[in-house]
Amino acid sequence: MVIAVDGPAASGKGTLARRLAAHYGLPYLDTGLLYRMVARAMRDAGKDIHDAEAATVIVSTFDEKAFAEDSLRGREIGEAASVVAAMPAVRKGLIDRQRRFAGQPGGAVLDGRDIGTVICPEAPAKLFVTATPEVRAARRHKELAGRGELATFDGILADIRRRDARDSGRSDAPLKAAEDADILDTSALTVEEAVAAAIAIVDARRAG
Repeated sequence: MVIAVDGPAASGKGTLARRLAAHYGLPYLDTGLLYRMVARAMRDAGKDIHDAEAATVIVSTFDEKAFAEDSLRGREIGEAASVVAAMPAVRKGLIDRQRRFAGQPGGAVLDGRDIGTVICPEAPAKLFVTATPEVRAARRHKELAGRGELATFDGILADIRRRDARDSGRSDAPLKAAEDADILDTSALTVEEAVAAAIAIVDARRAG
């Protein structure tokens, strides 16, 4: 069973995907980390984050095990990842890695921006997780504050709107819900309510 979880930044998709993986006993992949790895590798190599040629070289050679997860978190690397994710060559270079993960015996849970539309279009269960920009900005602000990062709510909200526009407007694999995805708006839900709703969706898909 493959469960595809898509949605914009700070919608809650990562939390839901991890909880679904634990509930069903499936391996989990945060595909956004792959794009963050490419962005981090470019930063570490002193490359311009907008250099598509450099990104194309890095995406075919980077080692997923070479990065400490802490180095992949934070507002700046998230913005950089959104930039490289808009490059067709980068997305193409990461497709095989993601599909290999999804193809494991028994299935897997993957979250990202194009899992249900591009990576695993035949996945039997697809969720598109969303929330209002203001709610997502508040969540991200709390997360960053908890890590000691200084950022204003207004600045984070502007970042989220900019990333939404970039992710939804890119020509290759834009952020959008698959036609057969279930939409889950988490704006007014607690984490536990959202998890329960997600499990109910997946169970219904399995039964169907």
